[in-house]
Amino acid sequence: MKELVINSAELFVVGPDVTRCRLAADMGEVYETLTLLRLKTRCGLEGMAGITTYSEHCFDEAPGAALKPLLADLIGVNAWDTDAIWGHLMTRYNSMTPKPQSAIDIALWDLKAKAMDLPLYQLLGGSRDHIRSYASTPFLDTTTAYVDFVHNLQQQGFNTVKFHVWCDLDQDLALLDTIDRTFGHDLAFMIDLEERYSRQDALVIAKRLERMNCIWLEAPMVDTDLAGYAELRRHTRVPILPAGNTLLSPGLMTLGIEQRSWDALRTDVTYAGGFTATRTIAALAQTHDLPLELQSWGYTPTQAANLHLMLSIPNATYFEQPVPQASHEAFCLTPIRTEDGIAKAPAGAGLGIEMNWSQIDKQAIWQYQIGG
Repeated sequence: MKELVINSAELFVVGPDVTRCRLAADMGEVYETLTLLRLKTRCGLEGMAGITTYSEHCFDEAPGAALKPLLADLIGVNAWDTDAIWGHLMTRYNSMTPKPQSAIDIALWDLKAKAMDLPLYQLLGGSRDHIRSYASTPFLDTTTAYVDFVHNLQQQGFNTVKFHVWCDLDQDLALLDTIDRTFGHDLAFMIDLEERYSRQDALVIAKRLERMNCIWLEAPMVDTDLAGYAELRRHTRVPILPAGNTLLSPGLMTLGIEQRSWDALRTDVTYAGGFTATRTIAALAQTHDLPLELQSWGYTPTQAANLHLMLSIPNATYFEQPVPQASHEAFCLTPIRTEDGIAKAPAGAGLGIEMNWSQIDKQAIWQYQIGG
């Protein structure tokens, strides 16, 4: 077994020049920042991770700034010791949620899988190499634009769509009426309300969705309103999911499980502390017979990390493919593309994706290196 002693760490904060979208009517264009970490070892192997963060008006440099002071603790450590490294890093002073630790943990797992010449999902214990996929839309300005967009997605082979909508009850109901008239039960879909609804309006739209081919209603209210979610579930047959961005630890999620707040857990490997932490969340969901529906809206490194964990557990049912795809493939030479409603594991060991590091180096907002 190769020794994986880390001798350098490189950090890149990049603001890709791509077409930006909105995710709700009250949002401006979303600036999606790509924070990339590359770990190099004495034996020549490299591990990488990428976190996508979202902000309005300008790029978000905070995750990179929070990650930078943690990197000194990696020089000279053995990447095989992921549990010990994760435990150490989680006790360091840091003002943010576990996003910076997530990147380190993902890069370490990428290193280990490459050392064993295995796709990461196999190292994580998985055997399937594909999963159903849905297209996750941006916010569009008119119902006609949504209809045309869905027709285009169907031509690309998508049979399931998640809509990001106005997050206004009247306008969202009008869109649902149009979807119902145009596609009927031939279209399976989800609705993401970005935590914008009141309890009362959430119930109204949930009752409308009961008559449609709706797979789930996502983030109708703020994630911390556990009682509101539980009340909504008692009065609708539509599966209810949280946004998955706030309650990131197993302990906090257990509170929601105990109150019967959700029909599935939801989180993101790149937010919840990497594979080491999110595997615990996956086990928690399985113990309570709940699906774990991972987010993967973001650039290809974010998609790849979540896809590998999905493929390693039995209780994830869908991969989230951001569309249009090209807007989320910046600097990636091997993007993940859904074909006939299926997302497949990237070829190759580790995360299985190749990044154009020379372009990243040229276009980074800022970068940092330690060791080497």
